Amino acid sequence: MIGVPLGRNLLTGSTVCADPISWFTRARLIHNPSAFLLGQPGLGKSTVVRRMALGLAGYGVHPLIFGDLKPDYVDLVRALGGQVITLGRGRGFLNALDPGEGKQAAARLTGSARRALEADVHGRRLNMVASLITILRGAPPTDREETILNAALKILDERHSGVPVLKDLVQVIKDAPETVRALALDRGSLDRYRNITENLESSLTALLGEGRLGETFSRPTTEPMRRDAPVCFDVSAIDDSEELLQAAALLSCWSYGFGAVAAAQALADAGLEPQRHYFLVLDELWRVLRVGRGLVDRVDALTRLNRQRGVGTVMITHTMKDLLALPSEEDRMKAAGFVERAGMVICGGLPQDEMPRLSQVVTMTAVEQRMITDWSTPPSWDAQAGTEADPPGRGNFLVKVGGRPGIPLHLDLTASELDVNNTNRRWQK
Repeated sequence: MIGVPLGRNLLTGSTVCADPISWFTRARLIHNPSAFLLGQPGLGKSTVVRRMALGLAGYGVHPLIFGDLKPDYVDLVRALGGQVITLGRGRGFLNALDPGEGKQAAARLTGSARRALEADVHGRRLNMVASLITILRGAPPTDREETILNAALKILDERHSGVPVLKDLVQVIKDAPETVRALALDRGSLDRYRNITENLESSLTALLGEGRLGETFSRPTTEPMRRDAPVCFDVSAIDDSEELLQAAALLSCWSYGFGAVAAAQALADAGLEPQRHYFLVLDELWRVLRVGRGLVDRVDALTRLNRQRGVGTVMITHTMKDLLALPSEEDRMKAAGFVERAGMVICGGLPQDEMPRLSQVVTMTAVEQRMITDWSTPPSWDAQAGTEADPPGRGNFLVKVGGRPGIPLHLDLTASELDVNNTNRRWQK
């Protein structure tokens, strides 16, 4: 009975309240404020997350949706008086080197708090550039290339008082400063340095507008993110056929958003701003992980850099197959770790062949497995009405915490929620 009312228990009919923040802070039922949500399309994954976001907003927690591809959350955020940031080709830009509020926040701090936030900003920008290169290549940059990027970013900050863009970073590498040359191990030969940095320079140049990702991440940020309201990054203008751009947009939103949250928490810890609480939604996780080897590490780095108190997260994907079908065994183990580390796992309808994979990371009884697979049954055809009935598992979810028995529930929308949960508007125009 503690948390956002999600629905009614399918076994007892009693009300079930659950969300990762309330179960961590008030109920103390889980060890970290995070959730992992699995379920087939069309059964209500985004609906249950919207319910959590709406309920938590009532508790004073700001929902932050870092990349809305459909869009599923734009109407909700607007109804809550929040900020919707639109990204996509010709629609909006998110500078990969934009420190967001981090740089300004660090200037308001002193001592170790300032140094810690500056290091956080630097680490996120380095991780973001490396992530974009990984998406372009399908493989991560080499250790030497990351060392060069790390040094070049530090020199770039010394040269620019404002916010640099990727072409400024390319210019630093072209200028071959002594610090970067030493770390590149060019042995005093400029020709050797050019050979060492050629592939890196080529990848960065491809991000300047001539490559597959266009100018989305190489131009100044169109709209800065607010820290005092719900926020949704609307990337629905990016077509599903542009897999690389979608993955890059999601990662960029996550990095930029996590940075803004880190800045807000640092200012709150210093007593310069009120303590704010956030509910971070990372949807369509599979779209990022499947693009290239090493992206699991990038996502892991982003999320691990954000363990501040007052922040809850939910990761969403379709099935365990999305996580365990990665080509590298190392990546598969790390991806499964996202589920294992979650404070709570919420399952909608899943096919039978998912059960062995899911049981590897979540203890499931035979009855629970059968319940989840029954929910994945396709909808029946109503010949008289000429329409499909609702899928039998729509709105049904099983909440699992560790090895404890799962809590099966059904979520029904209230009348006031129907409009912000309408994800088929285009079919009704």
